Amino acid sequence: MTPAARRVLEAAARLFYERGIHAVGVDLIASEAGVTKKTLYDRFGSKEQIVVEYLADRDERWRAFLAQHLDAARPAPAARVLAVFDASRAWSAKNNSKGCGMVNAHAEISDPSHPAYPIITGQKQWMLALFTGLARDIAPDGADRLGRTLLLLHEGALVAHGLHVIADPIGHARQQAQALLAATGECG
Repeated sequence: MTPAARRVLEAAARLFYERGIHAVGVDLIASEAGVTKKTLYDRFGSKEQIVVEYLADRDERWRAFLAQHLDAARPAPAARVLAVFDASRAWSAKNNSKGCGMVNAHAEISDPSHPAYPIITGQKQWMLALFTGLARDIAPDGADRLGRTLLLLHEGALVAHGLHVIADPIGHARQQAQALLAATGECG
């Protein structure tokens, strides 16, 4: 990616997250990035493609961040589940003052034919698969149910974080996940 394209993507990411995807036009992105609209269109082709690359980049950064937390977690399956909540708490403190970028994007892009839609839903499907895989090591016969419950705790906490309705919703969700894991006999 050229330096100008990188500036476009960084400006778009900041603006889309702060103001909303539909509220931000290519003129503003180009201005904030210090490039011409021609440069923006030469690199990305359309605003839709900028949205796709913004969300794909955000998802890639999240997955890498989460992988570090999972790698650092003790080998116990319950510790790895709780590490997801710990990672989300750390990520949100730094990157998500308005809540989950994917959930926010879905509020604006709910049409399955939009090119960004598969990235949004794909990230949440990946999170469900992650929780279900971790749950399989804890409760093989109830992994699907436990995975869905953990995902709901996690996603609800991310939404609540963005709404600023309760203090430390991700920490609260982590406590609830820990209690749920303890009830299955696997918390450490």
